[in-house]
Amino acid sequence: MRVWIPQALLSYTGQRRQVEADGATLAELLMDLDRRHPGIRFRMIDEQDGLRPHVRLFVNHEDVRRLDVPLGAGDEVHIFQALSGG
Repeated sequence: MRVWIPQALLSYTGQRRQVEADGATLAELLMDLDRRHPGIRFRMIDEQDGLRPHVRLFVNHEDVRRLDVPLGAGDEVHIFQALSGG
């Protein structure tokens, strides 16, 4: 599947905005993404396996908040991160 990476996470993907990952669910896709790009999952998923508050995931342009969402071979996943700080 095609995964679109936000600017804040490009250091994990060698500055590539678009990468490939596999999984039957969003959770599996994020695990595969982390296998291919170590450390990236921790920036999106907390210690309780929940989505961090500043992260939004879109599957085929639909906002999803659960990691058990099923995925198909032609799906696209977009990752967005809100900027924060002071």
